Amino acid sequence: MISVTEAVTTILREIKVMGTERTDILSALGRVLAEDIVSPFSIPPLDNSAMDGYAVRHTDSKGASAQTPARLKILGDIPAGYVATQPVGSGEAFRIMTGAPVPRGADAVVMQEDTSAHEGTVEIFKACAAGENIRRAGEDIREGDLVVAAGTLLRPAHIGVLSSVRKAFVSVYQKPRIAILSTGDELVDVDEGFSEGKIVNSNSYSLYALVKDSGAVPLSLGIARDTKESLREKFSEGLHADMIISSGGVSVGDYDFVKDVLKDIGAEMKFWKVAMRPGNPLAFGIISGRPAFGLPGNPVSVMVSFEQFVRPSVRKMSGYKRLFRHVVAATAQEKVITKKGRTYFIRCMVTCRDGRYGATTTGEQGSGILMSMAKANGLMIVPEDRDGVTPGETVSVQILDNEFGSTEDLSY
Repeated sequence: MISVTEAVTTILREIKVMGTERTDILSALGRVLAEDIVSPFSIPPLDNSAMDGYAVRHTDSKGASAQTPARLKILGDIPAGYVATQPVGSGEAFRIMTGAPVPRGADAVVMQEDTSAHEGTVEIFKACAAGENIRRAGEDIREGDLVVAAGTLLRPAHIGVLSSVRKAFVSVYQKPRIAILSTGDELVDVDEGFSEGKIVNSNSYSLYALVKDSGAVPLSLGIARDTKESLREKFSEGLHADMIISSGGVSVGDYDFVKDVLKDIGAEMKFWKVAMRPGNPLAFGIISGRPAFGLPGNPVSVMVSFEQFVRPSVRKMSGYKRLFRHVVAATAQEKVITKKGRTYFIRCMVTCRDGRYGATTTGEQGSGILMSMAKANGLMIVPEDRDGVTPGETVSVQILDNEFGSTEDLSY
């Protein structure tokens, strides 16, 4: 039996990053970029106006005021998207719109609010400085700048930047396809007839959602019965995917055949027990270059094991640099009983008051109580060298909720 840290290290050492593919930038949102994007030009390409107003030589506005305005000849209009056909000379100005290129000869823009125009002449009521209200060429991006680096998780702002440098298609890491299999004669699907002694196969649905939430593509293999033949058939189907996850059949029961079948089909097994609770029985191996996880059968154990071992693996395969959930320091609000020798993951609710986090358990912590996970937004991590937690102690909490920190009310 190995520690959680040893298990994570062993697994990630075996995980390889997926290949790349080209996709349009709208489809690239939420994907990991696989190439450096360098701008082929500067943005903006030319000095342009930051205001609606008049492009002038700043020296022509010297001493201008409401009482003694400077009077300049209007040469014409420059709408956004157009370039002036002549330079600005002494005593002259162009009417200019926001974003339009500043004409040659002009070195400032006077805001429209500080002017009054009539009969081809504009009066300037306020002196301006050189460069005033002008956005300089390359102020945002310079030609040759690295604008988005490989390994970046693409957010909406990145999509905007990619479009601005005319990158309609980019290279991203492929999404791994994850085969999901549940095992057990007692299982029925959610829409099957229900009879005494049977339970609904919730694990496949939980895992499907967890895989999708991790950014990968889930592939359901259904239910394997408690025979080596059925397991061998399902695992063989899973070889079409990039990773295989099964739940159940990894303990020491008479019908727990997963480890044996994995070995039979050529898996190189790395370990099959981890010093943690919930989730002690856990098999990990490599089949034909594909990582295979044999997770426990209890619903909570499945989800906790996925969070600790499978999610980081999926993210590494997908090209992510940040593999692990956010962890915060919180104050335990109640007593928690654990035993030394195993790392405990306690389902809890994390709240924030006056900038400090507090953690309260979601109640009974049995590994079959799925509602304890549904109520939780975090996992309190009690290390293997600690013998329980007392109220007021500081504990580490792994945040599970992607919406953690969002509020119903405006908070600024």
